[in-house]
Amino acid sequence: MKQVSVKTNNFHGIRKLLLGGAISAPFFYAIVLVQVFTRTGFDIRRHAISSLTLGDLGWIQRTDFIVTGLFALLAAYGIRTLLRGGVGGTWGSLLIGIYGFGMAAAGIFRPDPGLGFPSGAPEGMPASMSVEAALHSAAFFISFICLIAACFIFARRFAAQGKRGWSVYCMASGIVSPLLIIVGFSVMSWIGVIMACSGIIAFGFVSAIATQLRAEAASRLRDC
Repeated sequence: MKQVSVKTNNFHGIRKLLLGGAISAPFFYAIVLVQVFTRTGFDIRRHAISSLTLGDLGWIQRTDFIVTGLFALLAAYGIRTLLRGGVGGTWGSLLIGIYGFGMAAAGIFRPDPGLGFPSGAPEGMPASMSVEAALHSAAFFISFICLIAACFIFARRFAAQGKRGWSVYCMASGIVSPLLIIVGFSVMSWIGVIMACSGIIAFGFVSAIATQLRAEAASRLRDC
């Protein structure tokens, strides 16, 4: 009886950890959406979401990055605990954990002002990149690459389970998200919107996987 109780507590704990991942993308983009319509001078067609970390109200988006990163770290620990010894238990959780650290770092380090935002910033792109902006870009790039890699790891896991729909979803996320980045830099028109859509797919992958794994944890809980 005691052993069953321990297992039950473990699965309840895992579900709480995975909840962080489940709400991470909706939380992040809810905060972004409010700022898109309220920050003076910000134009999502031209400006990257990262630009919201600048200016007097930049603390809002910096906090958004950091909290989202912490949510991802909680999810990574939950994934590692739930899938220990299985596909995704090691590399899947590690990659999502690195993504979490990267998001938090992207909130600590800020990009350079440019394209007229915030007020008083140069109208064009910055002539050179500061160290802080380079660290912000590196953190975000590493986070993004880790998410793409995680997509294919979980695609393999779901394929092995016979969950074709989930496997296709993971692969599609890993392909479409970077393609949108390439398109955005190629056309430079509505680049902010295109980049945001790429992020919705990539960040949304974390929320979707965490939600699915919470369901798996609940199923195991019922079997205890």
